Amino acid sequence: MIDNILKRHGISERFLQEGTLYPNFVIGRICSQYKSLYKAVTQSGEVFAEVSGKFRYAANYSSDYPAVGDFVMLDRSDNENGNAIIHHVLSRKSSFERKGAGTENDTQIVAANIDTVFICMALNNDYNLRRLERYISIAWDSRALPVVVLTKSDLCHELQEKLLQVSSVAIGVEVLVTSALSEGGYEIIQPFIQPGKTIAFIGSSGVGKSTLINRLAGREILETNNTRKDDKGKHTTTRRQLLVLQNGGIVIDTPGMRELGVEGADLARAFADIDGLAKQCKFGDCSHQSEPGCAIQKAIKDGELTEKRLESYIKIKKEAKYDGLNSKQIETEKINTMFSGMGGMKNARKFIKEQSKKKR
Repeated sequence: MIDNILKRHGISERFLQEGTLYPNFVIGRICSQYKSLYKAVTQSGEVFAEVSGKFRYAANYSSDYPAVGDFVMLDRSDNENGNAIIHHVLSRKSSFERKGAGTENDTQIVAANIDTVFICMALNNDYNLRRLERYISIAWDSRALPVVVLTKSDLCHELQEKLLQVSSVAIGVEVLVTSALSEGGYEIIQPFIQPGKTIAFIGSSGVGKSTLINRLAGREILETNNTRKDDKGKHTTTRRQLLVLQNGGIVIDTPGMRELGVEGADLARAFADIDGLAKQCKFGDCSHQSEPGCAIQKAIKDGELTEKRLESYIKIKKEAKYDGLNSKQIETEKINTMFSGMGGMKNARKFIKEQSKKKR
């Protein structure tokens, strides 16, 4: 009985077990945020909460603070004696992150503990392959499953051509085409909406994220606006919020993000075509510019790869601070970053080895 509400909000045994480490607190999930105030759901219902002074003092980055989708430990499950106090954020199983605006080292958590990232892109003036590549790179890095959702297909006159273009950059990613105008235009995404599973809707303003969620919910739970005359979207969603649908599926709606700073990226998956070609280059440290025996330049010359895709790959690689590294070195760098507080790669190998023993 204690976990019925939390189960509807996606809690798993993993989080329940970690929560037992804090016997004096109750577990909750962050559903929305209002500047420094949060709304969380506990086994007793919804509460407003804020982080403790100790938590605030210990936090070094924005990413240390709770985000929508996080499971947290609170000192109470109701607001009878004021706001609940958040003392701990439980370990995230996944998180969609972007570089904080105007910052050099800070990271913004867009959504946490998600199973699937719906990357929404409209097939009208919002259509942008280079931006889609950035979204896919970050989505793979989030440890959630990325799915591309193309909206407003009714406004597209070159649907097949654009589908081919999207497929060429969304390698290994399922691509869904929707139209909010027709009753059946959203049914293709219904199979992804499963009880206890969390889906984050990511994309620019005006691509139809809120409209799709309303269709899935079967009612108007989110405000929507018409697109402006210049075909650019209005910011309907002003804050991230987690919602449970009637069928038990969980969705996180996010404000539009036209600009997306890259903090971490999974280039091996997002650019699997380039990564595969790079392994065929004559030199292991090939920069893919003018070196002899460059398989990537050969692919461009033969029309198998576009220069724009290579430029996008190089740009994202630089932003993610992986410039000059090959795929194996990038993976090592990512593991070192993840385990930096535990002694880097050496302790990472020890940790992975111990986990493998436990699974036997």
